[in-house]
Amino acid sequence: MTSITEKLELLGGVAKYDVHTSKQRGHFTAPLGGIYPSIGSDGKVICLFKILMTNRCYFDCKYCVNRYSRSRRRESFTPEELASTFMKLHETGLVKGLFLSSGLGRDPVKTMDDMLEAVRLLRFKYGFKGYIHLKVLPGATQSQVKEACMLANRVSVNQEAPTPSHLSEIASQKEFRVDIVRRQLWIRDFLAKLGRGGQSTQYVVGAAGESDEELLKTAWKCYKELKMKRVYYSAFIPIPRTPLEDHPPTPKLREVRLYQADFLLRGYGFSLKELREVFDDNGMLSLSLDPKLAYAHRHPELYPVDVNEAEFQELIRIPGIGVKTAQRILKLREKRVKVGSWKQLAMLGANIKRAAPFVVIEGRSQPSLLSFTQ
Repeated sequence: MTSITEKLELLGGVAKYDVHTSKQRGHFTAPLGGIYPSIGSDGKVICLFKILMTNRCYFDCKYCVNRYSRSRRRESFTPEELASTFMKLHETGLVKGLFLSSGLGRDPVKTMDDMLEAVRLLRFKYGFKGYIHLKVLPGATQSQVKEACMLANRVSVNQEAPTPSHLSEIASQKEFRVDIVRRQLWIRDFLAKLGRGGQSTQYVVGAAGESDEELLKTAWKCYKELKMKRVYYSAFIPIPRTPLEDHPPTPKLREVRLYQADFLLRGYGFSLKELREVFDDNGMLSLSLDPKLAYAHRHPELYPVDVNEAEFQELIRIPGIGVKTAQRILKLREKRVKVGSWKQLAMLGANIKRAAPFVVIEGRSQPSLLSFTQ
């Protein structure tokens, strides 16, 4: 009989491939399988219990560690095992929230029922009121999706690839519009009725030969049409004994560039049309320049910008100046205080080395490195 600790090591270890949480900066050693760090919106690091209900799956996705035809040990939690184990970890202060995902098992509806039952136990038997992220499985019924939206703080279905044709390359048993998008539409509508948001999705970057432009075009639709809270990008890593084991890994920097471009869409007011200007002929982002800097280089007519005269949207388009820095500049302006030096701009949070070629302060532009501290 498999012990809970053995199940934790097995089902917690493979949960790392789902990246619907912000990762901790720096090194982290988990004290137990299934415990992973996440950075909250306030910048604080919290630990989540990130676990699979089961690693059994009848899908045979080419990149997946749990694919049906890949020989490996298979285990499952019962709902009570999972709920009670989480509460023990929570009560000892090891974890603050739950991220519950799963393979599809032999029957996705039965597996989804088990996942929902585990969350019901946490909410109603153990009285847990904290954060729960619940994956919705392809094949889940409409009533199951509705209950997931009611019980969890965030729900998600992984699109995995940006188009039906790309998905068929790596997961031929999944129907993009039926298995995935239909359930995302259900989630959108149920969350709207509940008066809250909290849906996300994830792409496996580079496994299906998709371009960055295709990924961001679909992400844009997710934000606009599905009211997605976040889109996550996971650089493909080949897994032994899968059909893609010899496929080259995706450079981590490509993942970083996608997140930077995604943030320009979500938080900086860039349109997809504007971002298209920084793709190369193959629809890829530059690995040598971040997309905000690449856009600035393509539009010299927009710069330099006077930080004491620019509007908010102009300020946040300056490389090296983010949303918080722009807000601080505007707050000073409300007090009739001007930014008078490069040192003051740096103290407000700007990256001077990046911002200098695109900024004017009191008629002065492009200072030397020596003047940054003056």
